Order: sequence, then C-alpha cells, then structure tokens
Amino acid sequence: MGRQGRLREAWRSRRQGRTIGTFLESCLLAAAVLGLVSTSLPLQGQTPQSLSQVKTLCIESFGEGKVAGALREALIKRLRKAGVYQLVEDPGGAEALLKGSGEIWIRGYTTTNWRAPATNRQPVYAGYLSVEVVGRNGKPIWSYLVTPDKLIWTSITDDLAGSMVKAMIAASQQSATINSPGPNNASIPTTLHGAGATFPAPLYQKWFQLFQQVNTKIRLQYEAVGSEKGLEMLADGQVDFAASDASSPDVGDSKLTTDYWRIPMILGAVVPIYNLPDLGQDLRFTPKILAGIYLGRIKNWDDPEIRKWNRGASLPRNEIVVIHRTDGSGTTYTWGDYLSKVSPEWKAALGTGFRINWPIGIGADGNQGVASAVQKTPYSIGYVELVYAIRQRLDYGAVQNRSGVFVRASLSSVAEAATQSAASNVQLPSSITNSPGKASYPIATFTWIVFRQHIGDITKGTALLDLLRWMLTDGQKQCSALAYTPLPNDLVDRELELVRSLK
Repeated sequence: MGRQGRLREAWRSRRQGRTIGTFLESCLLAAAVLGLVSTSLPLQGQTPQSLSQVKTLCIESFGEGKVAGALREALIKRLRKAGVYQLVEDPGGAEALLKGSGEIWIRGYTTTNWRAPATNRQPVYAGYLSVEVVGRNGKPIWSYLVTPDKLIWTSITDDLAGSMVKAMIAASQQSATINSPGPNNASIPTTLHGAGATFPAPLYQKWFQLFQQVNTKIRLQYEAVGSEKGLEMLADGQVDFAASDASSPDVGDSKLTTDYWRIPMILGAVVPIYNLPDLGQDLRFTPKILAGIYLGRIKNWDDPEIRKWNRGASLPRNEIVVIHRTDGSGTTYTWGDYLSKVSPEWKAALGTGFRINWPIGIGADGNQGVASAVQKTPYSIGYVELVYAIRQRLDYGAVQNRSGVFVRASLSSVAEAATQSAASNVQLPSSITNSPGKASYPIATFTWIVFRQHIGDITKGTALLDLLRWMLTDGQKQCSALAYTPLPNDLVDRELELVRSLK
C-alpha cells in the first residue's frame, strides 16, 4: 500500500466505526508515513508566530514582595539588553502584556571553608520564574516556566531572568502555527462533569476557569480522584469525561477499549522528590537506584550505590522513608512503566499498573498527598508530577536517561523526550518513558482525555467538543506557565481534525 493509500485507510477506519485507539493510531501512523508528524524541536502546540509579531510589550507587576520585584526588574533589564521588544509603561500602548510570578527560597547550605564548616556556610537557592504573554484582548499568546540552571554563575534572579529571555527569543523566531478555531458558544446552558488524574489537575483547574470566562453558558466540574477512579466513573455514567495518564487504555478493571475516544492533551514529567535537610545540591538517580529503593533493596541514604553517583554530597546514614501512591494512579502507571523498561527485576516483581503491590513504604493519595507527605517527612522519597514539586518547594533529582546522561525535568527535556520517541518510531508512541536522546528526560508522559464516542445529550456533546477545541488551541498556549509541555503542533492539527469529524 502506498503512502496516500495509508492515509485513506486511516480515514476509512473512522467510517467503519473503529475505536479511538485504532482510529487515532491509524491517523498518526499515516501522518508519520506522510511526514506530517514533525520530529524536530520545538515540540510545542503554541503560537510562536504570534509572539514574533509582538513588538511592544508592557510588563505588569509580579505581585508584592522583594522577590517578585527583583525578578521583574531582572527580566526587564534582560529584555532591554536583548533589544527584541520595545518595553512601554502604559498597557494601552502595548501590543501584548507580560504577566509573571516566581519564588526563590533557600534549599540548603554549602560549606565554603572545610576547616571551619560550622561558621562558613553559604546558602544555596532554588526557585522558579513563570510568565504568560497575552494580547490586549486577553487572548493567550505564549507561556513558559524556568528553574535555575544547574550551573549558576550569576545570582539566581539573573539566572532565571536570563533563561526566560532566551526562551522568549527562541519562541519569537519560530514560524510554526496551529489553527485556533473559536468556540461555538452553544446557546443552551449545560454542565460538564469530569474526573480522574491528579497529574494534570492544577492545569485543568486553571483551564476550566478560563474556558468558562469565554463560554459563560458552560459550567465545568472536575474531581481529581486519580486515573483509575475517573475511568470507573466514566464507565458507570457518572461523568462526561475522564482524565488518565496511562499510556495504554487497557489497564486494570477500567478496560475502555471500545466505544470511547482517547485523546492526548499535554505532556508532563514524573520526578523523584526527596527531603534531605540541608543537602544543598541536586541528587542524581540511576534506574538501579530508583528501582532498588522502591524494591526495598537500597535502604539507607548513604548506600554505596547512591554514593557512587553522588560524590561530594553529604549523604546521611538515615534510613530512606519510601512514600508511594495508594490510589489507582496514572502517575504510578508512568513510574512503573519507566522502571519496567529499565529494570528486569522491577518488571518481574512489580510491573506496571494503576496500582502496584508495594513491598515497602508509606502510602498517600494523589500527587498532592505524596508531595505533602515528603515535605513533612525528613529523609523521605516520593514521586510526583513536576508542578507539585515546584509548588511545594521540594527538591527533585536528575535521572539518568538511555544515553547515560543525568537530566532534570524541564519543559525542554520533556519536549525532547517526545521528539526523540517520534523520531525512533514509525507511529507516534503512546508511551514516551525511557526515550532515546542525550537531552531527553526519561520519565515523561502524555496525559489523556477520555470520553464516549456517542453522547446521548446533544447539548453536552456540543459543549464537550467546544472544550476540547479550546484545550487544543488557546489552552496549549497557557500550559507552560504551570510546567506542563504543550503538544507537538502536528499532533494538535491531527486531533483538531478528529474533533471536527465528530460533529
């Protein structure tokens, strides 16, 4: 079969009533064969061309406090030096507004004089800077979040501002765009009820609030109950859509393999978080270390295997307090999916699933529950989506990838994981854990929206399609401010085609 024949076959599968998995995978396969799925950076469903059209920019207040003021001033200084934008004080005279927020905190101390360590300690800082660029009409244009460079030669304030300006300049030089259709604005009021993953919950809460501002007759409710529970509620007819992070629809008791659409929405990262008082530096985790800790083989922080890869770190002798999810979790699925690929012992003993029969540790519900437990428990370790680590001011480690490089989770390293997975597969893969590439973060994943192929209530069906279109267009421009990575532009285009075909 030729390349055009493959594309016709993909669309024929839709007319023959195949499932979302078959149809969407067929479309993606055809798109890859025809060269429609890009395998080069940037993997972003944003609109860099819109940012490139902005010439005058007004920087709004970042809020109260010295840190907010210092970050804003550092960003202004860097932007003026770059000379890409004309900065104006009056919002009325700007083509776009830049809104920002950020925090800086002390993560520990390092000794500057080993002969007198108690009196010669220097603080080590952590933090983040998040920005959103919006038009004068309030429409989103671009967003991003940066964390400190692993080697900070300047102050952390200047480092964060410099990284942000580099990201803005790179985005303004890109010409890729996505189609951004407006909502239908159904005249009949309706309520959509969703439930599922806690992984994307911070973003979905923001998205749904903003969506309701432009779609005033649609009300949205979302329960962050975990992927497994959300899919069960969808199967039982309790909700209109579910959210799941599992790369396979055929998981546990929630096998929604027929009569359901399953569409990826964003990319995110699962990170190993830890609470080691005054450590003052990032830990490095190999697959052997992570599997060993959660299998109960590595019991103390000063274990030789940990010390081997973290030379110079002041590792305590304390026992490692292992914290894991107890609810049916897509984050757990991603964690197990990654470790099953890199550890034969893990695959044989524990495997992959919403729930894992943990041999060790303390359980907590949801990403927020794990983050809070680690924050309150000295010498503990856990795993959460990146935004929860940042929100809770938790340390998270660099993870060794397939190329042997230790990589921290970031927007760019997650995008690289998706890029490299697409490049090494004929079909865009559902699972992107342990992707190739020196710059790829190895515990990256899509997160999905799942809904019925046939919705009896026409008003609800129309409202849901409006929501999906918005999430795939304007929503993609806003996700990076919360440390989620937008979808590849070409994948967004394919998904919009699918959504349009459902009318």
